Amino acid sequence: MEAERLIATGRRALADSRVALDIVGEAWQAQMLAQAIGNHLALTGPPELRGEARELSETGSRGGAGPVLPARALRLTGVGNVRGALLGLRALLGEVGIALVGVACATDEEGLYWQCIEAIDAADEAGDRVRVMLRRLVVREHAKPPDPADSPASSF
Repeated sequence: MEAERLIATGRRALADSRVALDIVGEAWQAQMLAQAIGNHLALTGPPELRGEARELSETGSRGGAGPVLPARALRLTGVGNVRGALLGLRALLGEVGIALVGVACATDEEGLYWQCIEAIDAADEAGDRVRVMLRRLVVREHAKPPDPADSPASSF
């Protein structure tokens, strides 16, 4: 499945999560997806993103063991729109962080609290990697030479 669809699925699942364990499960799903997208871009993405994509993959694998769930990320088949996927992943990771803060603040269970803190940290670090990759895409776009077909002289 295409990265943007998987991200949208994850965002919907997180929004539909009503109990703490479901939210934590979706946080781990997001981390696994960040890892998978990082792996994919490290191998096939634009050359200027590959180093940061490897770091995203490593960050996505950090954060300890999550609940035993079928990983949505295993269905990743490609990243057709790199910028769109990174923007969606950045949004998902931000939403995960916010949801986990809510769970951490509401729980009296110390183990769950620390699991949330660890997952918040991992989502934040992955989000930082995604932001760097998005900046590099902007730099790459500005560095491209203008297309001669777009010049006013070519319209005659």
